[in-house]
Amino acid sequence: MGALQAHGISAQLPTGFEGQIFQRHVSPPEVARPVAQFATFALPSQVGDFGGGAVNLMGPGDIFVVLFQYGPESIGTALFARQGMPRQLGTGDFRPFTLRRGLPGQSGTQWFFTESGKPFTLYAVLGSHLARAQLVPRLNALLQGVTVT
Repeated sequence: MGALQAHGISAQLPTGFEGQIFQRHVSPPEVARPVAQFATFALPSQVGDFGGGAVNLMGPGDIFVVLFQYGPESIGTALFARQGMPRQLGTGDFRPFTLRRGLPGQSGTQWFFTESGKPFTLYAVLGSHLARAQLVPRLNALLQGVTVT
């Protein structure tokens, strides 16, 4: 099990997961935001915040997860009203049409919430919608080890 910590996000990675926590280099007036990415496959060196360049590499037994922090202007909005990151997802939370960039057979979910006074989205992709009963428990094990301070 590995551990990651940066930008107020920490994660204890279960066996089989790798990850990274970073802020992109941006040019003003854009503001860099913390991004955490976790996967059961090797993340490529060039990957978009929400998995562009990575989800197309997934096999049917793979999982890809993003925790993206939004700016303070999002605090208190209806979209981020949920308090606390979901840490126990169910198979019914995943749908093929939820994906930002749908690939055949994959399934995804997205949750907006506030944790430790910070607005986030949790975006998760499963390599196979049909295998979600086997993949969701592995994803939940990862989510149990993620904290925001």
